[in-house]
Amino acid sequence: MIVRERLEKEEMARLHPRAAKSAESRGRDFPELECDVRTAFQRDRDRIIHSKAFRRLKHKTQVFFSPEGDHYRTRLTHTLEVAQISRTIARALWLNEDLTEAIALGHDLGHTPFGHSGERALDRIRPKGFRHNEQSLRVVEKLEIRSSQYDGLNLTAETRDGILGHTGNRIPATLEGQIVRIADRVAYVNHDIDDAIRSGLLRSDDIPSSITDVLGSHHSERISTTVRDIIENSRNLDSIMMSESVRDAMDSLREFLFSTVYKATRVALEGEKAEAVVTALYEYYMEDPKRIALESGRDTECDEQAVCDWIAGMTDRYALRQYRLYRLS
Repeated sequence: MIVRERLEKEEMARLHPRAAKSAESRGRDFPELECDVRTAFQRDRDRIIHSKAFRRLKHKTQVFFSPEGDHYRTRLTHTLEVAQISRTIARALWLNEDLTEAIALGHDLGHTPFGHSGERALDRIRPKGFRHNEQSLRVVEKLEIRSSQYDGLNLTAETRDGILGHTGNRIPATLEGQIVRIADRVAYVNHDIDDAIRSGLLRSDDIPSSITDVLGSHHSERISTTVRDIIENSRNLDSIMMSESVRDAMDSLREFLFSTVYKATRVALEGEKAEAVVTALYEYYMEDPKRIALESGRDTECDEQAVCDWIAGMTDRYALRQYRLYRLS
């Protein structure tokens, strides 16, 4: 028996009946020979990790624009934290860790430079709007090229469904995708608090006691409380969920973040600068979309979608460099 077949049999015997099984995947858009060593979901994970879009996440902002210091989160470290939290929950519930990890690693591949500030700018200026989950799906289905025979990474339907459904109104079809959706929120709320404290915007004792009494006073306590609560309240596997008390505390913590951090003068000013950069770049490339072909060295279609793809794929530093060149030209 080849390794992949053994792993598939182990999944069928070990995982919960409602878990996604590699052998029962809805498959890929373009048929491929199976790997002898890895399951379908493991291959998805590896393709995402080896993609250029994944590597660029290390130079994309999470919250703080060009922060000074080595310990602030980036879009890449956020992604890894989501993957870690997601795998812990999936393992405890006897769900498919490999599918969960693949979705988590790919969920933000389409995020803009400068975090949600960049996303807001593109959403406002582009006639069709912009949603980073839709762009992440576009990255794996169209923009990343691994074969001359088709566009995209040719991921399984389950991984693509989870990437698209990690935010917004569309709920993932798999429980593994639902785990990533809730783990994404757990990760960013808690690490944004941690980064805000590091930046001096907050002190630990600024967080209201109504929140800390439920979730805990420190980063690790909040993560542990939330993860344990999700596991305990999702054991019947009807859906992935928190208890009402923990969910309310998380909602309150998120509202606290918005009022004290995201809308803080320093962060707001940084966000305005970032939006101005993205807006100027969009207008610059729309004036002459052939500039994208010149920069990329590829013969590409010159239209609104190409401009959106090009800007969304930029790192913070590349966007700033092009903005400065544009302003000086």
